[in-house]
Amino acid sequence: MQVPSHVEYERATSVEHALSLLSRPETRVVAGGHSLIPMMKLRLAQPELLVDINGLAELAFITVDGDQLRIGALARHADLLDSDLAARHFPIFRDAERVVADPIVRLWGTVGGSLCQADPSEDLSAAFAAARATALIRTPGGQRTVPVREFHRGPYETVVGRGELLAEVRVPVKPGTGSAYEKVSRRVGDWPIAAVGAVLTLDDKEIKEAGLGLTAVGAEHFVAAQAEDYLRGRAPGEDTFKAAASIAAEHCHPAADQRGPEDYKRHLVAELTTRALRRAAERADNTR
Repeated sequence: MQVPSHVEYERATSVEHALSLLSRPETRVVAGGHSLIPMMKLRLAQPELLVDINGLAELAFITVDGDQLRIGALARHADLLDSDLAARHFPIFRDAERVVADPIVRLWGTVGGSLCQADPSEDLSAAFAAARATALIRTPGGQRTVPVREFHRGPYETVVGRGELLAEVRVPVKPGTGSAYEKVSRRVGDWPIAAVGAVLTLDDKEIKEAGLGLTAVGAEHFVAAQAEDYLRGRAPGEDTFKAAASIAAEHCHPAADQRGPEDYKRHLVAELTTRALRRAAERADNTR
């Protein structure tokens, strides 16, 4: 029988109210709840208080402000999937959201919830890492920002502390940028066997900046840093992409499990990285 332990429940009426509730020990935020509630049923998570933030409409937005795409933590997966504004600047998010779980989860699950769950196989963490996004965290004394690449301390652990709340994610918008996300899973809506997000900024047919996010394969902070370094300053092309893909596959740390052996996952990383870089470059050319 899957029965959670006793838990108190409070519905936050404002961000400030949520922060005051979150200052108590053993407190968790609930929004979509698609990851937290099953963990509570299995007693892998046993919070004493659940703080429901679904009423905080001020955290549910997707907008462009200057040279930044801003995504509120309470924006639903379906909102990001349907956002033409976000897709215009970063099609990687639409690519990723298409393969996140199923329509029911996407209608209720949130962007912030996915990042804060910190699942090693989570899709959006790799996508935001590739895009070099920044997390804005509200604190009792104001706010602070943390690069998404430093947001996850490890599996199911983030830098968000007691009395703090992830409020939004900001992604720098640059001309000449293209992006893409590629994923292989056992069945539609499943966690990935391996997935890769790529973001390329091109300047005069040269790769000015590169971002590569890997998920489900043990990449530190969801990033293929060595492959990014290789790409920077080189001309985009099939040989360059395959070489970078080989580096990404070499430096990740997949674990053999029911989804496949280590060598198969490395093969997927190499193939998916090549595909994602190819599509990202094509999209970057179309924005120039």
